[in-house]
Amino acid sequence: MGNEPRHVAVIGGGITGLSAAYYLKKAMAEKGEAVKVTLIEKSGSFGGRIHTLKKDGFVIEKGPDSFLARKPAMIELTKELGLEDQLTGTNPNAKKTYILHGNRLHRMPPGLVLGIPTEIGPFMKTGLLSFAGKARAALDLLLPKRQSTDDESLGAFLERRLGKEVLTQIAEPLLAGIYAGDTYALSVKATFPQFHALEQKHRSLILGMTRNRKQGGEESKTLPEVAKNTVFLTFKEGLQTIVNGLVDALDDVHFMKDTEVSAIHKLKSKDDSGRSYELVYGGGLTERIDGAIIALPAYAIAPLLNEVPAAKELMTIDYASVANVILAFNANDMVRELDGSGLLAPRSENRFITACTWTSSKWLHTAPKGKVLLRCYVGRSGDERWLKMSEAEMIQAVRRDLQELLGITAEPLFTEITKMPRSMPQYPVEHLKLVQRVRSGLAEQMPGIHVTGAAFHGVGLPDCIRQGKETALALVSQLTVK
Repeated sequence: MGNEPRHVAVIGGGITGLSAAYYLKKAMAEKGEAVKVTLIEKSGSFGGRIHTLKKDGFVIEKGPDSFLARKPAMIELTKELGLEDQLTGTNPNAKKTYILHGNRLHRMPPGLVLGIPTEIGPFMKTGLLSFAGKARAALDLLLPKRQSTDDESLGAFLERRLGKEVLTQIAEPLLAGIYAGDTYALSVKATFPQFHALEQKHRSLILGMTRNRKQGGEESKTLPEVAKNTVFLTFKEGLQTIVNGLVDALDDVHFMKDTEVSAIHKLKSKDDSGRSYELVYGGGLTERIDGAIIALPAYAIAPLLNEVPAAKELMTIDYASVANVILAFNANDMVRELDGSGLLAPRSENRFITACTWTSSKWLHTAPKGKVLLRCYVGRSGDERWLKMSEAEMIQAVRRDLQELLGITAEPLFTEITKMPRSMPQYPVEHLKLVQRVRSGLAEQMPGIHVTGAAFHGVGLPDCIRQGKETALALVSQLTVK
């Protein structure tokens, strides 16, 4: 190869792609290697689902609204970008979360960690479960661990350990809500691998989670001060802060928006610069590259990699379609005190909304004084009726639920709807084996081409950043082999 720098394409300008480009540049610089990075985005903006809107003094997240403080990748990147002083946690006076049961709001028992009880007293007092349901959950303390280490569904796992009531009334709205999925269709190893590990190590899920919680108190000492007493974090000016920080840090990257890639081909023989692959743009133009990181939905990745038979399996990954409806009100229009972070609506309640975040109570920076901001979630696997509704019909259905559950009859000051069709990847049982087959096929037939993102190992923002970093480092190790 001549003196030209390596040329890498990052396809997909969401948080995973931006993070991959950032860590790729950083790692190559640390090795003293030059690299040209082209970041290609089909839409007209970067950041993927992240979209912060400033309106009438409100800070509104139309996409994701926060991230888990206990997952370090987001905080580490924030520090590297010099944005740590912009972080903010949840309102310490809004720790309550409610779950709908029998058309009544019940406070989620204190001491629940991912739906698993770690404090017996509050759990035994909750009105969410019958006495029989509580007794069944307590059997987890006595039941042996499952001998097989094969994957199983999240629903089957939790029902086996804690019983049907805990699953449907607490775990399903809390855990399946993260994926907008069906617990009986989601892989426990792919969604909550810590559950499987806890059973194998401690036998009892309750005992294992209780011990982990105590250890977690020690681990939290390493977190920045703002993250020590909050489960979730965001930025004072919205999540757009991290996107802007990444774009600014990538000042020497070639950004291409409104641009689509249609295929990647392996060259039969390297060109004069030693490049191995041909990138084909939607308009037919081509470009030679040394490698690529593809950070797109699974269904958009597969068509780019027709030369890798295993990549066709990505088309089998299902996606749920979701939306959120944001409503602003005057505070004096509220009938009840919004004294927590919001409510969850289990499938069994047959509501249009799956959850409602009391945004202005949970995040004090999001609304002017005397105003209220609510964010309602709609859609999940098996219930995507909103796709056939007009925006007016969606708002009407959301307001009906808010009236019946919270007594809100006032006209909202304004509404904002974000539609996200085919946005939530569903990880079926044995999902991790599928991912391994796809990556093994790529490594064998197109080394230097990597796939990553929410379709693979986690949908949260820290998960996406971690995957972007790991993928970047894997590619750097290939590009710098002497």
